[in-house]
Amino acid sequence: MTDIKYRPRRSCLYMPASNTRALEKAKTLAADTIIFDLEDAVAPDAKQEARDNACAALQSGAYGDRELVVRINAMDTPWFAQDLKQACLSQADAVLVPKILNAGDIAQITKFMEEQDASLTTKLWAMIEMPQAILKLAEIAALGAQQRLTTFVMGFNDLAKEMRADHDRAIFGSVMTQTVIAARAYGLNVIDSVYNDFNDPDGLTAECIQAKKLGFDGKSLIHPVQIETANRVFAPSAYEIAAAEAIIAAFSDPINAGKGVIVVDGKMTELLHLKQAKQLVATARAIETLAL
Repeated sequence: MTDIKYRPRRSCLYMPASNTRALEKAKTLAADTIIFDLEDAVAPDAKQEARDNACAALQSGAYGDRELVVRINAMDTPWFAQDLKQACLSQADAVLVPKILNAGDIAQITKFMEEQDASLTTKLWAMIEMPQAILKLAEIAALGAQQRLTTFVMGFNDLAKEMRADHDRAIFGSVMTQTVIAARAYGLNVIDSVYNDFNDPDGLTAECIQAKKLGFDGKSLIHPVQIETANRVFAPSAYEIAAAEAIIAAFSDPINAGKGVIVVDGKMTELLHLKQAKQLVATARAIETLAL
């Protein structure tokens, strides 16, 4: 099994839980994370069926090392409470809640989860897709990190709609940076928004490269054809792994014992670089050992 501390989240694929063929297909896909979707991809009259399908999938044990997450319906919908309860009791790795507005939402959701079973291991992921959430990012991250919150997921489709703006990724640059900063300040993971045109691999690649440079862990996806690109771009490159291993080896050399700053390949290298190097190498090893 993959060490959960270094679990890769390069590719987080939404799969409509109302589509049993899609759920079956997901068992064979190389996505790090499968998100069983009960929200956007499911019509109102199919919500109950989708929830039942998702719970059966969670309990099947047929998805290997894939992380299994359920995107439930928002807090202001009639399906929210039952979605959250059943996902927790079916031992989802995490529940992804849309339309989060503030830290109070996180506290309320966590309380509900604890009431189901205080010992459950299910974590909480939050969609960052509402203007109110952007204004409260630090508060949400700070409170959430003390509870069950582990991950932010960007949702630019809804954010553009709420802003009455064109869906132009360029306008979200500052939001992406703010979200990464808030997430990292409190030890959270952060996943980029979807790329809507699954017939445009070059566009997807460009977005993945941008997101990786900004510090994102991976990308949420809407189609299996997008998995290979996300996995490739967000995986540490051979060059990055070699550089990280060189840093680890240099700090392990007895000659550098106790030093906080050393020179590696002609560059000043600090203990913070050692921490980053260990994280990168551990992530690379986790990717190698995934049983998908």
